[in-house]
Amino acid sequence: MLKLCYRSFTEAGTDEAGRGCLAGPVTAAAIILPKKFENTILNDSKQLSERKRSFLRPILEKEAVSFSICHVFEDEIDELNILNASFLAMHRAIAKLNPVPSFIIVDGNRFKSYPNIEHECIIKGDGKYMSIAAASVLAKTFRDEYMKKIHEEFPMYNWKKNKGYPTKEHREAIKQYGLTKYHRKSFRQLPEQLTLDI
Repeated sequence: MLKLCYRSFTEAGTDEAGRGCLAGPVTAAAIILPKKFENTILNDSKQLSERKRSFLRPILEKEAVSFSICHVFEDEIDELNILNASFLAMHRAIAKLNPVPSFIIVDGNRFKSYPNIEHECIIKGDGKYMSIAAASVLAKTFRDEYMKKIHEEFPMYNWKKNKGYPTKEHREAIKQYGLTKYHRKSFRQLPEQLTLDI
């Protein structure tokens, strides 16, 4: 059973999706849940089916005190590196929350301090605290929605299925068709990176 709060009822949970992808943005969500929020389905997004994530998203959007989403796209990922781009996405999502949270809980073991708000990193926090789990579901569903949209532009990469992750099918498509404007040029797209014309 997930816990509602780590320390404060005005805390925000934040998490990201898409760090390991070869294409598309890294997407972060931040959310403040109400004091009496309950949900027996909510869990780490990786432990939920796509159907359950889609079911939860409108519930979270409706019941949250505040939530926000931020995509950080390929050009900034290539400029900053993926870790810093992930921190930036989470910071931008937190900045859009209203009210301003009094505390931030973050999934994982690393985070760049947000100005004037204390934070705590929690390893596997998306399986322990509702607000981090909720952020993971929102980040995942909004990013998947975006990848399905750009799939229509470049269907040969099958992003509607692989969401930009480095599957064998995705790498084979890169080998055959090269890179698109949505691919992260700073990432090792293929084992034989030096032979890829970018």
